[in-house]
Amino acid sequence: MRRYCFLLHVRPDRLEEYVERHRRVWPEMLYALRDSGWHNYSLFLRDDGLLVGYVESEDLERAQAAMAATEVNQRWQAEMTGFFIGLDGRAPDEGLLLLTEIFNLDQQIEHLER
Repeated sequence: MRRYCFLLHVRPDRLEEYVERHRRVWPEMLYALRDSGWHNYSLFLRDDGLLVGYVESEDLERAQAAMAATEVNQRWQAEMTGFFIGLDGRAPDEGLLLLTEIFNLDQQIEHLER
């Protein structure tokens, strides 16, 4: 399982609505994410709209492709697009700015104990 962290930017004037939408994610969307290979998926939001996402997956590209093939994801992305800044015409799930992991405590300790 690989770990991924990404950034997006939510429009500051829509933060409350964005948070509320994530309190009521459609059950079929939740199941589609899980079944497509998204695990331990979390979102964190700063007051200025910076959104930090974390997800574990065997292969994020494959998990994204599996989600893109679902009807529920197409509906969700269409509703979510207006919440974001800087997507340049892409859907939110295509505009993730992936961050490079530079430190992992568990991996470091495992390396020491070998």
